[in-house]
Amino acid sequence: MTGSPRIVALAGGVGGAKMADGLVQAAGAECVTVVVNTADDFVLYGLHIAPDLDTVLYTLAGIANPVVGWGIDRDTHATLGAIAGYGRDPWFQVGDRDLATHILRTEALRSGRSLTHVTADLAAALGVRSSILPMTNDRVATMIRTPDGPLEFQDYFVRRRQQDEVIDVAFDGIEAASVTDEVRAAIAAADLIVLCPSNPIVSIGPMLLLPGLREALIAAGALIVAVSPLVGGKALKGPADRMMTSLGHESSAAGVAALYAGLVDGFVLDTVDAELEPRIASGGMRTLVTEAVMRDAPDRGRLATEIVAFGLSRARVPA
Repeated sequence: MTGSPRIVALAGGVGGAKMADGLVQAAGAECVTVVVNTADDFVLYGLHIAPDLDTVLYTLAGIANPVVGWGIDRDTHATLGAIAGYGRDPWFQVGDRDLATHILRTEALRSGRSLTHVTADLAAALGVRSSILPMTNDRVATMIRTPDGPLEFQDYFVRRRQQDEVIDVAFDGIEAASVTDEVRAAIAAADLIVLCPSNPIVSIGPMLLLPGLREALIAAGALIVAVSPLVGGKALKGPADRMMTSLGHESSAAGVAALYAGLVDGFVLDTVDAELEPRIASGGMRTLVTEAVMRDAPDRGRLATEIVAFGLSRARVPA
């Protein structure tokens, strides 16, 4: 390898966005491509909302709300207040500046532009120099099966606050969807591929089930490194630990590693979980045990720098 390393990150949610930001710090913006889950996209008030794409977009643009990790910092909510005034429940928190993103995205999609091209336009307008790629331009929708019946993902995640027991997860439209040429090209050219500390079931999971994407990862010559989103058996944010348990998986870093077995070459786990390292290593994965909690921007850069060094020092030879 000559020059700066080319890194592809598979990301979803706040953890994925933070890891992407760390990789930008570690390798430079132009060297990082972020492939983002779109299975939690949905339509609200007639607008196409892409929560994971926007969380990555706003984080890399430096405008994300630092308290919750999503949305735009210091955004106002006058529009939601007006919607409530009409008797509607504004259950999904969309800020006024955030609405501009959804309006322009929806307008462009209706004009015939692809989600890939629309995302690139939005990123360029916000000064983001990394490439942000939706996993597909086709519709895929996460459905959560609960004892009370199926729920659309945002109903489960936001409206009902993840209180329902998850007994199955399905991705409507996944069989007919396809990975984009841009994603294929980025993966083929990568020197390192990172599965971010995102929910392995509903963030990374749909990407690995997308026809063509897993095959592209396997064919790539780069080492594939996964970062555990569970520390001490608990999710730092979101319902990943509860989902793992209710779906019959071990809620631990080792449980996450088992989900990625056969695909991932290297695995990163927190020092809290150091006792799990021999189990994970016995499954054929190289391991990096480190402080894996990203509390602030310097933490992100430090962790990403360690991951890049770990990955590039153990580069895999293509089969």
